[in-house]
Amino acid sequence: SVRMAPTAAEQHTRKAVALAARDASGHLSPLAITRRSTGDDDVVIKILYCGICHSDLHSIKNEWKNARYPMIPGHEIAGEVTEVGKNVTKFEAGDRVGVGVMVNSCQSCESCNEGFENHCPGIIPTYNTVDLDGTITYGGYSGMVVVHERFVVRFPDTIPLDKGAPLLCAGITVYSPMKYHGLNVPGMHLGVLGLGGLGHVAVKFGKAFGMKVTVISSSPGKKQEALERLGADAFVISKDADEMKAAMSTMDGIINTVSANIPMAPLLGLLKPNGKMIMVGLPEKSMEIPPFALVAMNKTLAGSCIGGMRDTQEMLDLAAKHDVTADIEVIGAEYVNTAMERLAKADVRYRFVIDIGNTLDKAAAASE
Repeated sequence: SVRMAPTAAEQHTRKAVALAARDASGHLSPLAITRRSTGDDDVVIKILYCGICHSDLHSIKNEWKNARYPMIPGHEIAGEVTEVGKNVTKFEAGDRVGVGVMVNSCQSCESCNEGFENHCPGIIPTYNTVDLDGTITYGGYSGMVVVHERFVVRFPDTIPLDKGAPLLCAGITVYSPMKYHGLNVPGMHLGVLGLGGLGHVAVKFGKAFGMKVTVISSSPGKKQEALERLGADAFVISKDADEMKAAMSTMDGIINTVSANIPMAPLLGLLKPNGKMIMVGLPEKSMEIPPFALVAMNKTLAGSCIGGMRDTQEMLDLAAKHDVTADIEVIGAEYVNTAMERLAKADVRYRFVIDIGNTLDKAAAASE
C-alpha cells in the first residue's frame, strides 16, 4: 500500500495550552491545542506576553459574524524563539521576537512583492482563519506558536516585551498611515481622535515625528493624562462647541481611531484646506458625510489597515529610538474575562497585556 503524505492535522504534533472562546458568549477558558511541527521556513516562539486588542473582543463575541469556534484570539504576540527551521536566516533560538495580525500570505502577488502583505488577497490573519494547510489559525492567548519567518519581527533590545507587544497591532496601525499620508513631518499639526489603545500610541508617534499633537476626545477626564503623561500639546473636547470652533481649520491631518458612529462634519471641519482624515477604527454602521465637508476645502477621507512586515519592523526600530511603548496593565491569564468586561466599558489605560509566560499554565492547571 502507498503511504499517503501526512495530513495537515497529523503534522500538528506539538501540544500547547491556550485560552479559547467556545461560543458567542465570548467566555474564555483553558483548552489543550496542537501546533504544527517546525517547517523549513518556520520560527517556533515561546509566547511570553500577548496584548488584548479591541478586535479580540469583537471576534470572540462574533460581532463581525465570521467566528469559528473554538477561537483562540490574540495578535499582539511577544516572546522568544525556541527553534527555527533549516532555511531560516533572520532568527535563532533566544531572539526576542513578535508576531502581529497576520501569520501568512500568498507571498507572490503584487502587494506581497512590494512589502504590503497586509493587502494580499490571500492574507492569513493570526487567528480565526483557515490557514494554507487547511487548519484554523490560533492566536496568541497560548503558550507557543509556529510562524513563517517572514511574519516574525525582532524586538529591539531596549523595548520591554510587555510594553512592546501592543505595538504589533496598535503601533503599526497608526504608524503606517502617518508614513504614507505624510503626517510625519516636524512642525505639522496632527489631530488624534479617540484616546484608547490606538490613540494613545498615535500621540506618542506623533511626538516622535516632531509634530504638534492635539487629542480630540469626548472624555474630559482624559485631558490631564493626555497632556501630562502622553505628551500631547492640546486637548479638544469634541462635545464642547466653543473648543471645537476654536480648533477649526487648524490641523494638517487627523488619525481617527474611534469605533463609534459619530458626526463627521464637525471633525472634518478641524482640518485645514487639503487636510486628511485617516480612518483606522471600525464603527459598526455606515458613515454619513455631507459632500461639502470634503469638497469645499479639498479634503481627503482615507482608510488604513495595519501595515506590511517591512514597515512593522521599521516602526519597532523607530519606537526604540524614541522610547515609544504602550501604556499597559499587565494581567494574569485567570483575569482575562474580567479584562474583556472592562475593555467593553473602555476601563483600561490603555492596553491590557496578558502575562502568558508566568500565568497561563497555572490558570490551566487550576481549571482542571
